[in-house]
Amino acid sequence: MRKNLGMLALIMAFWFTISFITNILGPLIPDIIHNFNLSDLAMAGFIPTSFFLAYAIMSIPAGLLIDRFGEKPVLFGGFLMPFIGTILFACMHTYPMLLASSFIIGLGMAMLQTVLNPLQRTVGGEENYAFIAELAQFMFGIASFLSPLVYTYLIRELDPATYTAGKGFFIDLLADVTPREMPWVSLYWVFTILLLVMLIAVGVSRFPKIELKEDEKSGSKDSYLALFKQKYVWLFFLGIFCYVSTEQGTSIFMSTFLEQYHGVNPQTDGAQAVSYFWGLMTAGCLVGMILLKLIDSKRLLQISGILTIILLLSALFGSKEVSMLAFPAVGFSISMMYSIVFSLALNSASQHHGSFAGILCSAIVGGAGGPMIVSTLADATSLRTGMLFILVFVGYITFIGFWARPLINNKTVRPKDLFKQR
Repeated sequence: MRKNLGMLALIMAFWFTISFITNILGPLIPDIIHNFNLSDLAMAGFIPTSFFLAYAIMSIPAGLLIDRFGEKPVLFGGFLMPFIGTILFACMHTYPMLLASSFIIGLGMAMLQTVLNPLQRTVGGEENYAFIAELAQFMFGIASFLSPLVYTYLIRELDPATYTAGKGFFIDLLADVTPREMPWVSLYWVFTILLLVMLIAVGVSRFPKIELKEDEKSGSKDSYLALFKQKYVWLFFLGIFCYVSTEQGTSIFMSTFLEQYHGVNPQTDGAQAVSYFWGLMTAGCLVGMILLKLIDSKRLLQISGILTIILLLSALFGSKEVSMLAFPAVGFSISMMYSIVFSLALNSASQHHGSFAGILCSAIVGGAGGPMIVSTLADATSLRTGMLFILVFVGYITFIGFWARPLINNKTVRPKDLFKQR
């Protein structure tokens, strides 16, 4: 692995870029509503919907593109699509263009994630794959933590009420190309620059040939038909759908909720709450690695679900101080759910694991469905009622911990044996 450290560092930069761009929607929603005079939350909900819909549409074709053209062209195309999407909105800042931009970005991100998982296994070696995957998850979380803070910084520096020329070359340049009444659009110029750097990096780099393992390959039509006939396949598909709906429904609307119910400034404290949500999710992943060595995954899923329900109720009905603490803490409590549900699903199947994994990955469309359900209910009733529906998603995930019967359970050890070498 040591001889490939440069390539691994580049792959980590790819993951950082993906997360930095895709998980910023929460802080932007209040600005989008205000600047485009949107009459209801559902209109704002179309933004994440367009992104995740594109993601679901492109996931399977991306695998076919890798087979047809290879890794480097797909990587380049994966960064080129969001580059086009971000620069289009940075230049033409209208609501329809924002929808189109989100869709184009989603197409590219699906291509990138499809190629990066097997690429990092090839570069790092199978014996280091678990470590590399966790490192990628860590970089993903760090970027999600930082992007809302960068947003807050840009809003503060480009505030039309306080901005004066001479704050520095980069800030002055952003001020020249960003509408004064929409300082958050400057973030799209930052995305564009970051993506341009990634395009250059891909262009000058040489990548190893990816040899897909059997569990990374999509199976035949017969394998999909066989899986679709199994009830547990649909139940686990719904589990992944509910997880993504929970994650996105909470992170996207928490800043808007804090503004509406507690008067929190979405550009500062609201954005900070979203940042802490992703930061605590990253910390939760690290803690989860230890807990999964000590506790059965089904029991851990039950505990995580119950804790999440308590935290959501506290966030939705508590005081301002409680909400500011409880919303970010949800990031910690749900951090282990995706990996547990995914592993329980694959360990419940005796064959067709590659096809089953593809079916489960397509459930990321929950990122489109969840926010739309929440926003539609919010428009009909209230945002608090809309976000209460997230409890239904969490309840179902928790229920999986009671009925799942995997063929293989996660291996656990006694606490005193946790750090012993084997």
